[in-house]
Amino acid sequence: MSIVAEAPGYIQVFFDGSVKRFEPEIATASIEPCNGYKSKDVIIDPLKPISGRMYLPDFPESGVINQQLPVLVYFHGGGFCIGSTTWLGYHLFLGDLSVASKSIILSVDYRLAPENKLPTAYEDCYSALEWLIKNLEIEPWLKRANLDQVFLSGDSAGGNIVHQVAIRAIRSEDFRGRLKGLLPIHPYFGSETRTELEMANGSEGDVKMNDMFWRLSLPQGSNRDYFGCNFENAEMSAAEFSQFPAVIVFVAGSDFLIERGVKYAEFLKKNGVKRVELVEAEGQVHVYHVFHPESEATRLLQKQMSDFIHSL
Repeated sequence: MSIVAEAPGYIQVFFDGSVKRFEPEIATASIEPCNGYKSKDVIIDPLKPISGRMYLPDFPESGVINQQLPVLVYFHGGGFCIGSTTWLGYHLFLGDLSVASKSIILSVDYRLAPENKLPTAYEDCYSALEWLIKNLEIEPWLKRANLDQVFLSGDSAGGNIVHQVAIRAIRSEDFRGRLKGLLPIHPYFGSETRTELEMANGSEGDVKMNDMFWRLSLPQGSNRDYFGCNFENAEMSAAEFSQFPAVIVFVAGSDFLIERGVKYAEFLKKNGVKRVELVEAEGQVHVYHVFHPESEATRLLQKQMSDFIHSL
């Protein structure tokens, strides 16, 4: 059967609509402490289905064991079409981040496109926030959670999801005042208008791949000016922008999407978001922290994230 879309080594989409994904090395969760943290898988919604992986830092020191911890909800990347909480790179990065930031982390496995086109990913990831509140008294690991200190993070498509989930959260009575900060990493946005880098010689391959992922994930009849792709087209009032939490946008110097991340930070500042920071990892590539979760650059990213969380 003929292949109509492909990211070699990750996904193939066939003419009849069937999809084949190729999983990289995966990691299993363990409630036994490893490298300073515990991890376990949880069911967020068994019917859709949506699952997640939780990380809890293991502090043997007395006096810290009962400390209430901030909660960071993380959305993986993959062009809305691939990716998983079980990928080894995510597991190592988030486990170490939970230790570095002294945070409880919930990593979300949302439903993927093209079987589940946008806005499904946004809806699934917001339901993970609702799960936190509903399970605060039920899930043992959440007994140490401070749900007045909630942060959202994610890379690539996950960075895009951060923005959309944040908009919904600030409109919700349940989360008003609870959401303290956003930490998108190399966020994946787009538009019908090309950036300078997208029009540059030698960018044809990257443009083609990005367009393919957008084509697979956007709703039928939509183009790249869909609100989920082009952040400038999301309907938000000045009052809602004034309620936006603090934001730190991470970009990578050798990332094809760097212009999109810079434009996103500028857009937030222009619309009155009170605190917006932009941090560039010079010479690094897109989602380097997933491919190299134990690198020096990744350790620096984890420290920067931790510093931001504990500054609020």
